[in-house]
Amino acid sequence: MSNWDAMLPGPASRNNGGSIDCSTSGLLAYGAGSSIAVLDSHSFQLISVLPMPSPSSTAAATSSAAGTASLSPYITSVRWTPQPLSRDLLTHEPSNSHLLLAAGDRQGRIALFDFRFKSVSLWFEFDSPEKSKLGIQDLCWIRSGPDSHILASINGPSLLSLWRVSTGRCFYKYDASPEYFSCIRRDPFDSRHFCVLGLKGFLLSVKVLGETEDDVVIREMQVRADFSELQKLERDGNGGGGAPALAVFPLHFARLCFSPQWKHILFVTFPRELVVFDLQYETVIFSTALPRGSAKFMDVLADPDNELLYCAHVDGKLSTWKRKEGEQVHTVCSIEELMPSFGTSVPSPSVLAVAVCQLDSTLHSVGRLFSDVPNDVDFDNPFDFCDESLLISKTQLISISDDGKVWHWMLTAEGTENHPKEVKDLIMVTSVNEVAMPELNTDPTDGPVAKQSEQTSRSRSQIPGSAFNGADIALKISLVGQMHLLSSTVTVLAVPCPSLTATLARGGNHPGVAVPLVALGTQSGTIDVVDVSANAVAASFSIHSSMVRGLRWLGNSRLVSFSYTQVNEKAGSYINKLVVTCVRSGLNRAFRVLQKPERAPIRALRASSSGRLEDPSFSTHFTAECYFTHLAIVMYLIILFRDAPVEVWAMTKSPIMLRSLALPFTVLEWTLPTAPRPVQNQPSWQSSLSSNDHMATVPAGASSQPNTSSTDPKVANSEASQDDISESFAFALVNGALGVFEVHGRRIRDFRPKWPSSSFVSSDGLITAMAYRLPHVVMGDRSGNIRWWDVTTGHSSSFNTHREGIRRIKFSTVVPGDHSRGRIAVLFYDNTFSVFDLDSPDPLANSLLQPRFPGTLVLELDWLHLRTDKNDPLVLCIAGADSSFRLVEVNVNDKKPGPGSTPRNVKERFRPVPLCAPILLPTPHALVHYHALFSLEAELGIYILLTGFPKIRECFSSIVKALRMILQLGVKSSWFNSCGTTLDKRAHHIPGTTSATGDLRRYMMDSSPVGDSVVPELLLKVLEAYRKEGCILDDERARLYASIAKKGSAVRFAFAAAIFGESSEALFWLQLPHALTHLMNKLVNKSPTPVPVSSIEVDDTFILRRITSKGKSVPETGKRDILGNGQLKLMAFEQEELWASAAERIPWHEKLDGEEAIQNRVHELVSVGNLEAAVSLLLSTPPEGAYFYANALRAVALSSAVSRSLLELAVKVVAANMVRTDKSLSGTHLLCAVGRYQEACSQLQDAGCWTDAATLAATHLQGSDYARVLQKWADHVLRVEHNIWRALILYVAAGALQEALAALRESQQPDTAAMFIVACREIHTEIISSLENSDELSTSVANDKQLYLPGLDAENEDVIAVSEYYGQYQRKLVHLCMDSQPYSD
Repeated sequence: MSNWDAMLPGPASRNNGGSIDCSTSGLLAYGAGSSIAVLDSHSFQLISVLPMPSPSSTAAATSSAAGTASLSPYITSVRWTPQPLSRDLLTHEPSNSHLLLAAGDRQGRIALFDFRFKSVSLWFEFDSPEKSKLGIQDLCWIRSGPDSHILASINGPSLLSLWRVSTGRCFYKYDASPEYFSCIRRDPFDSRHFCVLGLKGFLLSVKVLGETEDDVVIREMQVRADFSELQKLERDGNGGGGAPALAVFPLHFARLCFSPQWKHILFVTFPRELVVFDLQYETVIFSTALPRGSAKFMDVLADPDNELLYCAHVDGKLSTWKRKEGEQVHTVCSIEELMPSFGTSVPSPSVLAVAVCQLDSTLHSVGRLFSDVPNDVDFDNPFDFCDESLLISKTQLISISDDGKVWHWMLTAEGTENHPKEVKDLIMVTSVNEVAMPELNTDPTDGPVAKQSEQTSRSRSQIPGSAFNGADIALKISLVGQMHLLSSTVTVLAVPCPSLTATLARGGNHPGVAVPLVALGTQSGTIDVVDVSANAVAASFSIHSSMVRGLRWLGNSRLVSFSYTQVNEKAGSYINKLVVTCVRSGLNRAFRVLQKPERAPIRALRASSSGRLEDPSFSTHFTAECYFTHLAIVMYLIILFRDAPVEVWAMTKSPIMLRSLALPFTVLEWTLPTAPRPVQNQPSWQSSLSSNDHMATVPAGASSQPNTSSTDPKVANSEASQDDISESFAFALVNGALGVFEVHGRRIRDFRPKWPSSSFVSSDGLITAMAYRLPHVVMGDRSGNIRWWDVTTGHSSSFNTHREGIRRIKFSTVVPGDHSRGRIAVLFYDNTFSVFDLDSPDPLANSLLQPRFPGTLVLELDWLHLRTDKNDPLVLCIAGADSSFRLVEVNVNDKKPGPGSTPRNVKERFRPVPLCAPILLPTPHALVHYHALFSLEAELGIYILLTGFPKIRECFSSIVKALRMILQLGVKSSWFNSCGTTLDKRAHHIPGTTSATGDLRRYMMDSSPVGDSVVPELLLKVLEAYRKEGCILDDERARLYASIAKKGSAVRFAFAAAIFGESSEALFWLQLPHALTHLMNKLVNKSPTPVPVSSIEVDDTFILRRITSKGKSVPETGKRDILGNGQLKLMAFEQEELWASAAERIPWHEKLDGEEAIQNRVHELVSVGNLEAAVSLLLSTPPEGAYFYANALRAVALSSAVSRSLLELAVKVVAANMVRTDKSLSGTHLLCAVGRYQEACSQLQDAGCWTDAATLAATHLQGSDYARVLQKWADHVLRVEHNIWRALILYVAAGALQEALAALRESQQPDTAAMFIVACREIHTEIISSLENSDELSTSVANDKQLYLPGLDAENEDVIAVSEYYGQYQRKLVHLCMDSQPYSD
């Protein structure tokens, strides 16, 4: 038995703790009950559902499969691994390390899922059993080495644990009791660093240097805020008993996020306060209360590109906050609803979690900086807009609500046009402080390379920030997508049965047509109709105000359901509600509406499989769609009451009650359509059912050979013509008596079956379940006995299941050619189930007991009636106690699949659009049948369970790497406009292209500059099947690629990296042209003598006034573009960028008091070269301060570098010598005072102040001195922080191209190393060409050897080795792909 590649999760709830995570490749995972739903955030389609195994199944396998199942606890945290796709095919085995998902639950278990194989690959476990029971509050991945990560978790209320991923064991624990930890977040600037926040403001800053306990460095801090409300909750509560914060305080949230633009800055939200916290100063630099009339804060998110904050509130609203120019002050600019008021139930559903999609932001950066602006506007396309001056930015946001819906929002920032349109092509000029900035000749806008900077690096072409005022920017939110999953806990399940009339019309041996729909009644009163072919909710009807207690299909297009409410508990009166729903039109019609409450509530509904044929003029349905060729099918409905007579209704246009039956029924079932006759020369069900070897309970006088002749009057009656059709139902009474009644028109009469022997009726067990398919009745009782009886012959048999009472019995679908017609599914009262074959000699010995079902108890089940061929699988529909709906395949073959098994055909999953997720490109081995090419979910589910495929792991990653290589090398846009059946149905194709056919080499843009020239053609052949089915890229991203493909290799590499979720690499490629331009300007221009920064004479009066008034130390900065390239700031290297970023931070800390704060402020002022303000701040130290003498000495030294008058003033203030040294970097300041900036930078770097050293170097150093600082910084980022992409940019800017190439080779990335050489040579060629055409450059300078790229010439041994290694990599990739080439039948 196995999952049949179809599962729908129940809705998320507060118990899931807002668990949500969106990977950089666009895969959204969130906790829904005890399962994890995984979506494609772009096309908004459900990819897969991962159920968490139950605690009993995760323990050692000491119990049998028939043991009592248990329910998995709620998922409380999910996190995708940040590990990128491994590209080393030559020295390492391929792996799925980029598709690992960590999940924690309420019982303290942490599972590492391999999403490719939909299974748990590792469990994280404590050595101590007590700590293993502490529920998980949050998870976070932390980098511990160049290619390794650890997992951080919050266990219980206050335990921080660090886990080795290689072993699943904890190597570090930190207990902060009695604090309640709330969340963990990783630093985007340093992935080794993370912060943990507590509900009471306790903040833990942790840096991981390795995977031992001694490698963990911790700092404890406190975020000041108002916690009176939490203290009141603690007094009123009874303690958590080791439970995490989400269980003890489910509506009290404390969240943090790192600023993606500013290092050391944290945004923290408490229920009623938003706080900006500076980690460097260890203090709050801004705080504000809730906006007036707003509900409490629930979460805070930072925009990846813009300086905007998104705060989610518990009432479902989203507030957007914008930073004020020049300050770290945030103001509300919009408040929007995340739960539309229309079309929602009352009370309104709650928003549980929100997430920002980083993939769309990265691709947006690529599109905005490099693609041409199209002429037409496509509002459905986030990268397709007409005027960049009007549409500033777009951000994708996803929210989850507790009614089973996932919402896709588009947040846009729009502004009014205050400048000519041509200004959009200008190079952005970063504004600087009013304090003079040295004239640096390394700016590409000042050198001869500036004229071609727009061609080689569009990464700086954007709208100037000065074009928009704060009031001119309008923020809007639009709903662009929604996905509907199950809306509530499933209470009942109904599967449409093939029509009995249609079965007889086909000759009685062919099943009628069944629709692929399943109806689910929920606890909230809604009915969800699931399309099992698409594994999606096709429709949802809000019908009842209370729980749906019964649900049945009336044919294929109507549903009847009931609910009841108790009016008077003492009197026992009820209001019963019965409703007929047309699935096609959505119309609801209530019937049997009474004016007064009834004494008895409805117990159950039973609908006949078809009914009799009537003239439409006599009896029609209330929708015209329900006619069938001038005939209407009348359904019979039996309503069972609790301790009251049952009612029989004819479900015509206006339902008519035929009569009531005052019999004490316990169970009642209509007959199913007659099973097709068995094939010749095969044992019939009747003969096997009556075999003597398993009929111990049948008396000796019973016949052992039932009469199966069609001349039997009852059998003949069941196969009569349609004109005389009647239906029958079997029943059992309270006293154990059995019966069969026949309904013909308005008459109900005894069927007169042939009764079994008297011993057949059990006296020790009440019959609780029944299934009836003419001529056999199968019954189950509360003692676990199963009995079956042939109503035409009277033969019977029974056996005991040795289980608890039986609640449901369902006959499986039978098609011509089946060897058995006696398979039944049995649901027991302990919520387990079994499948028995009554056609076998010993049903109990050959039964299929419930396997270790992954994490749920079964509430309802039924067979899916879609089989049309004997080779089609038997599929069970299961409603789980975890609110999920699943399709489970039952393997009834005698031979189990082995290593040599052949995969069978799988029915195609219907999707409205192809699932274009390159990171999940299907495995060719799974695509044996052409139909399954775009059925990614089938490939991920069923085929993986068949273990006979060789090299399946290699195939998964090889196809993905093939597509990546093709996108890097450059493919024409006509490649995406294939003539496949899927793409032809799209509304539009990529503009300006035609569908090309013939030689695949025509699709490539140019011949490959490195590697084997034959490889691209072979890879195109491998990808041809996927391309025809539209699984490569969707229209939007294909258009984006078409618009940037000819803009150079670097932008293609950036697109390929972004599409596979490697955002850091994408930012590297976006910055590479600018870094090379910076390097070439340094090689062309000789550094002039720098202009002194502080050369202005100031008098004593001015200085004293500044000191006594404590005025601003730095004038206000000019306007900066707060809606700029936020992610690119992570790759900053230019002097202006580093200096301006540091200068803008200075005003944020002016109001901070305390000696430590003054030391940090002085350090910032000296770093940016504002010695005058630093002296003023040092001299303002009170005499009683601990740093007075040290500050006085530094003030004297620094003032000597400013002016003589300032020096004299400082000497007057200083009264004594330094008596002790302070903990600040005073030596650095003294070095700056005497102009030894190179030594000062080295001292800062040795102290670990890398950003400060770069800022100081950007202010005072030029040429090779500045390059040395950058190169040393790059070494640290690569070797210590393990951030290769940030290090590569610094290497390039420093001119150390050979070191950059060596870093790529060391990281085992042969394709990236080769592409790096290609991109650098291409950009260098464009720069040299521009220089040769420039009038500003002499021929001698243009021919200077210094202008050639150092270390990347063609004769270099490393370059030759990279090219050869890349060729081997290509050939290995081709072999892996070609060995698993898909084929069509």
